[in-house]
Amino acid sequence: MEIDLNDLKAFLAVARAKGFRDGARSSGNSASGLSEAVRRLETHLGVRLLHRTTRSVLPTEVGQRLIERLEPAFNEVDAALEVVNGFRDRPAGTLRINVPVSAARLALPAIVSPFLAAYPEIKLEVIAEDSFVDVLAAGCDAGIRYEERLEKDVIAVPIGPRVQRFAAAASPDYLDRCGRPEHPRDLLSHACLRGRFASGAMPPWEFERDGEVVRVDPSGPLLVQVGAATDLAVEAAVAGTGIIYLFEDWLRPLIEKGALEPVLQSWWPSFSGPFLYYHGRRLLPPPLRAFVEFIRSGSVAL
Repeated sequence: MEIDLNDLKAFLAVARAKGFRDGARSSGNSASGLSEAVRRLETHLGVRLLHRTTRSVLPTEVGQRLIERLEPAFNEVDAALEVVNGFRDRPAGTLRINVPVSAARLALPAIVSPFLAAYPEIKLEVIAEDSFVDVLAAGCDAGIRYEERLEKDVIAVPIGPRVQRFAAAASPDYLDRCGRPEHPRDLLSHACLRGRFASGAMPPWEFERDGEVVRVDPSGPLLVQVGAATDLAVEAAVAGTGIIYLFEDWLRPLIEKGALEPVLQSWWPSFSGPFLYYHGRRLLPPPLRAFVEFIRSGSVAL
């Protein structure tokens, strides 16, 4: 039975993305082309590989079994090609990394341009999202996350600022109207601009001073999805809608301009910076190996 390998790749792209449109976006093909490839593959094999509805595309039982066998096989093929690529004078290829929006905004800007200038034959693809993902299942080579969110059994390399702080701030106008909190519990009587992760989790605001840790769960007029709509909450804070709690580095430019005023600054908690992480492989893809070496070399002053 002769099966086109491209049809198998198309099937994997659709299955990973759980849809033809998203599969097309991640693979660089058209949705119609992927649909035709999967239909052709199912005809060759004589079985249905995907359940298709108007809302989702999910593998059938036999489709899932095929995925489980195909993924390691294609990983081996990729590894074999990477060996060849390793003999090139300069690393080349595509590096895909999955990062939280905060890392894309605060850690990567100082790194990306110098790295791409040092390795002009590497193409960097950054997927920014704040949900928990399996980077391999998402088709990525590596990810960036904070220590408490790192997956188990991964290799982690420090990247970006090594110490960061969360900060609370509000516009001077809001604080003139509503008063300036003197203790974290005072926030319970203020309008606070909250963030919720895509998973539904809405962590409390945590403050620390002289070994005392205070966690509060304030409410307010605006709730945004962390990452995707965080800038909306920042703009609302600048407009005087309420108090925001976010990375200090994110708010610092607005504080320095006077658009925001620090709130409870002596209580701002510190935490360790983010890590680049990847699953241990005997042979790293050359673009990822180059990126890891670039980060470890301290080529960028952070």
